[in-house]
Amino acid sequence: MKPKDIIKSLQEQRVRTVWDEGEEKWYLAVMDVVRLLTESGHPKSYWHSLRRRVLKEGYTGLAKCRVMILTGLDGRKRKVTVVDLEQFLRLVQSVRHPNAEHWRKWLAQSGTEVIRESYDPERSLDRALDNWRRMGRDEKWILQRMMSQETRNRLTQYWGNHNIKDSDEFRSLTNLIHQGWSRMTVQEHKEMKGLKSQNLRDHMTEAELIFTALAEMAVRQIAECRQAIGYEENVFPAEKGSSIAGEARQQLEKHIGHRIITAENFRDPQDETEKTQPGKKKI
Repeated sequence: MKPKDIIKSLQEQRVRTVWDEGEEKWYLAVMDVVRLLTESGHPKSYWHSLRRRVLKEGYTGLAKCRVMILTGLDGRKRKVTVVDLEQFLRLVQSVRHPNAEHWRKWLAQSGTEVIRESYDPERSLDRALDNWRRMGRDEKWILQRMMSQETRNRLTQYWGNHNIKDSDEFRSLTNLIHQGWSRMTVQEHKEMKGLKSQNLRDHMTEAELIFTALAEMAVRQIAECRQAIGYEENVFPAEKGSSIAGEARQQLEKHIGHRIITAENFRDPQDETEKTQPGKKKI
């Protein structure tokens, strides 16, 4: 089971999920997770007890959990405690209920696969390629997606090594870059494509991936040249580097006569969990 399959399975079981574009991580509503794993009639009390036990066992990852605003079953938005996938799977290990056994079996199988891939990294690459092909992506798109991710990884590695640790700072810089080259926020771009919790990059066209990578490459190189440390010093590289990609986008659009940014996406039309149709939004 891949991360995307985990999320889809959880969504089908009415666990609220949200994709954080800045951190590139999935988050899950804790109360929904507890209900799923334990069938407890008092999930809040169970969660507090479970969290204390996990912390006592030595896992400090739950010492401070994020709070996000999510929509409940009644349609109202509320502040909700969330966990990422690592925290969720750690909870699975400590929940003493038959419902958690399915996930524990998956963890054992995944651990075996990770060990195999550590001896043969090509297995991991082959698995990613097979997954994208099954989703209908052509080879050109797959190549660009991989190159775009590598560019992103190098940028976030630079940030992490230069005193940017806070998730809000990662998210803010990511949004600055996206606005700089596309003239829209990450959220506006997702809404244009009719996306909710999905990863925006997995629904970008080849051209959108290329300009995203160009912006992030320029940002990193400017930051490296200036030896930018911390959030404030990295704002200028984010703005300048992304504006370079934005100017290139405008020049290309001028010559080809149409916009690069599009509502096109790769959503499965049979997916009942996402019914919003792609909107049309001016850039």
